[in-house]
Amino acid sequence: MPSGRTHDRITLWSLPLVAGLSLMRTRSSSLTLLVLSGYLFGALMLGPDLDTRSIHYKRWGLLRWIWIPYRGSLKHRSIFSHGPIIGTLLRVVYVLAWGFLLGMGAIAIANELFRWGWGWNTISTLLFQWVEQNPASWIALLIGLELGALSHYLADWGVSSYKRVRKNYPKEGIRALRLIAGTPTRKRKRRKKKR
Repeated sequence: MPSGRTHDRITLWSLPLVAGLSLMRTRSSSLTLLVLSGYLFGALMLGPDLDTRSIHYKRWGLLRWIWIPYRGSLKHRSIFSHGPIIGTLLRVVYVLAWGFLLGMGAIAIANELFRWGWGWNTISTLLFQWVEQNPASWIALLIGLELGALSHYLADWGVSSYKRVRKNYPKEGIRALRLIAGTPTRKRKRRKKKR
């Protein structure tokens, strides 16, 4: 598998491509910015390798403890961690659940200390109003998150395929990759040895 740094390089090198395609498709700089934000967050912080002690896990710093139950409950490279759409959706729901729990605790403490009188109803009403008024923004952000994870999946898949080909066809090397991909190969002319 590619290392965490290799995944980071792939993410950063593909960022201009994602930006260009997003801007061409949406024709909106604000939606493109949301796609790119989701892409970077999805690839660098919310990556599929959060089910191991990976670079993604370490980037959470003091909050990395929230990923311990996630790591303990999922097998590495299972469909729930490395599955397109399913893996990203599970990680987003997981982070939102922790955000809800920590947010409720913060609201309770703030109400106790400052007597604000805020409740979950007030905050959830504001949040749902924002979601209803900006559906394109949420969709752009979710697409960006999935694209960030997808760059990780594709890199893992590519390296795994290459290793499998190298193992099964050790002498053929690049020629075997071309055969599998359907790319024509040049035939080598064999020279007759002079006796």
